[in-house]
Amino acid sequence: MTQRSVVRTWLTRAGFTAGVSMLVMGAATAQPVKGLYIAGEGGASFNQDQTARLSPVFPSGRDHYQAGVTGIGSLGYGLGNGFRVEVEGNYRNNRLQQFRSSTFPSSVGGRQQGYGVMANALFDMDIGKSWVFPYFGAGIGYGWQAMNTYVHAPNGAFDQHVGGTTGNFAYQGIFGLSFPVPWVVGLSATAEYRFYTLMGPNGHHATATGIYGGWDKTKEFGVSSGNRDTRTDFNHSLMLGLRYEFNPAPPPPKPVAAPMPIPGPAPTRTYLVFFDWDSAELSTRAKAVVAAAARNSTSVQVTHIEVSGYTDTSAAHPGHRGEAYNMALSQRRANTVKEELVRDGVAAGLITTQGFGESHPLVVTAANTREPQNRRVEIDFK
Repeated sequence: MTQRSVVRTWLTRAGFTAGVSMLVMGAATAQPVKGLYIAGEGGASFNQDQTARLSPVFPSGRDHYQAGVTGIGSLGYGLGNGFRVEVEGNYRNNRLQQFRSSTFPSSVGGRQQGYGVMANALFDMDIGKSWVFPYFGAGIGYGWQAMNTYVHAPNGAFDQHVGGTTGNFAYQGIFGLSFPVPWVVGLSATAEYRFYTLMGPNGHHATATGIYGGWDKTKEFGVSSGNRDTRTDFNHSLMLGLRYEFNPAPPPPKPVAAPMPIPGPAPTRTYLVFFDWDSAELSTRAKAVVAAAARNSTSVQVTHIEVSGYTDTSAAHPGHRGEAYNMALSQRRANTVKEELVRDGVAAGLITTQGFGESHPLVVTAANTREPQNRRVEIDFK
């Protein structure tokens, strides 16, 4: 598989993973990282061609590497305002694919490995989406480059082995996306790109046998040793990983539903109009009650209005004669209230009247007892 096809494969995988994360993590919410966290990532490592210069007489050229693997583990601390600091350990492994030199064609083998310790500073961006947080950062540290490669010229004319480990200062740039995992508080999936370089040149021990040339010179067949300098060491990585916060901020409280408004008191549908003893005349207070009933009849649904008259149990002539008198008095009281309602604008066709005499008292009393609460008319909206 060529390096270009490997790049396409890893980009496809990263894009697919990010898309799935957007779908399954849409309900997740997160706060800026605060406190201790750990993270781990793995993915593809891509070395740019590395310029190699050999001395005293080895051929110079460029190392071309296959896509390899990389892994990173880090321990960090979030400040709660978007900024994070962390310490990481990293590892990269790429197999040598071709040694590009104008001296002679060759076949190659072996690999280059890199590992290092870095201190990073990063910033998480809040873009208003609870399911994704872009971040970027940079790091400095120290890295090591370990070589174990072979270059073979045709017919045994030249065989070269480069080995050993060298170290130097390193720096890197970081850009990534984190996706909070909704079902595990504090856990986030990450998709990340890193550019990493080891400052150079970085020298390795080289040995060679055969007829070899360098700097356009030729030597007799034999064994020679010298130094091989790698002048450029630029690496690009695409990785997927997980990050876990040990003390995540609690999720924001769910919005409390506004309390249902308390309904106001229902409009009055029953009115009481009281009368003096042995009277069907409306007092000033009674007229005000009837007027209020007339006004409110337009603010509630009314199909008809029942006006019911009553008396107390007192009578000038006790017995059936007194009961009959009180029945007639209660009817007169109901008629009086109806007439007042009509004067206040209520349609007469809506109103029915009925006298009940001494029955249905508000206050139960003995016979022939004067009780103001029982001398009344009830107006009921139906």
